[in-house]
Amino acid sequence: MLHDPIANMFSILNNSQRSGKKEVIIRNGSKLMGNLLELIKKNNYIDDVLEERTYNDLIFIVKLNILGGNINKCGAIKPRRSVKKNQYIFFEKQYLPAVDVGHLLISTSQGIFSHTDVAGNQGGILIGFIY
Repeated sequence: MLHDPIANMFSILNNSQRSGKKEVIIRNGSKLMGNLLELIKKNNYIDDVLEERTYNDLIFIVKLNILGGNINKCGAIKPRRSVKKNQYIFFEKQYLPAVDVGHLLISTSQGIFSHTDVAGNQGGILIGFIY
């Protein structure tokens, strides 16, 4: 039984990138997970995301980016923290290795965004990080 599917997804991405796999299957998907994978794809950490529906499950097939834009580390932020529009620098220092390296993944009322897209404009809830 999975307690946190988002943390499981980040763990699968970390482990498969380190072992050199080209493709990985993520089961027990959700709409939030799909939006996170699309955001990670937009930031060039993975090549492609395919979504397959079975009769009772949502499965994502992720093609990893082997040549460039490797995932050094990614993870879920637990507990999920609320962040105001002027607090992004504090959390960037806490979760990312350096300034302008990596992305904080944030859920807002308008959707899932990177902290570089919404910094100074609106707050949200921190879901994860990737660099």
